[in-house]
Amino acid sequence: MISDPWSERAALYRTSAVHLDGPDLDLIVEWASGAGNALDVATGGGHVARRLREAGLAVVSADPAAGMEPDVVCAAEALPFPDGSFDVVACRRAAHHFADVSRALAEMARVSRGLVLIQDAIWVSDEVEEAERLRDPSHVAHLSERGWRELFDHHGLEVEQARKFEERLDFASWFARTGCEGETAARVRTLLADRSDGQRWVYPYVVFRARKRC
Repeated sequence: MISDPWSERAALYRTSAVHLDGPDLDLIVEWASGAGNALDVATGGGHVARRLREAGLAVVSADPAAGMEPDVVCAAEALPFPDGSFDVVACRRAAHHFADVSRALAEMARVSRGLVLIQDAIWVSDEVEEAERLRDPSHVAHLSERGWRELFDHHGLEVEQARKFEERLDFASWFARTGCEGETAARVRTLLADRSDGQRWVYPYVVFRARKRC
């Protein structure tokens, strides 16, 4: 019986418009082009894995939620693969949920032979962080771009490129994915009022292309 919240949300993440597509996903595919194999960490609805397979890569997907139907069920902080198993390790829209993001990045660096591609929203304000936690208690924290760069450096990864984007999320589908409603949803809207038009809110994210140092 499925009991963890991420497994229960799986169908919503497989069909979510903001997860299915986007310039960030196109960029990950572009940067991974020509590689032989890849690991998709915290695959969620499997969109990175799907697109990389379509691009001709052999892909292993990993996720701690069995209901997401990954190839391997595991946490990002404990990847069960030998050192240097993959040409590319990618992680999209997930790092802010990791209990120990530094440990997760260390694991991604360990199992990569070269590239580590990370996409995540970046820190904006304490109000946005509070809103994120209210809407989804599994949210841990967003890092700033500087915080990410410091982590990459600490784990022996050199950032080759970083691209910033903005995304507009409509409140209705965003709330539906986590079952946020009532007074909690109203409080989230209040916290995000300066970033919203009443129907959608805007948040920034960044995609990093980093390479292991020799």
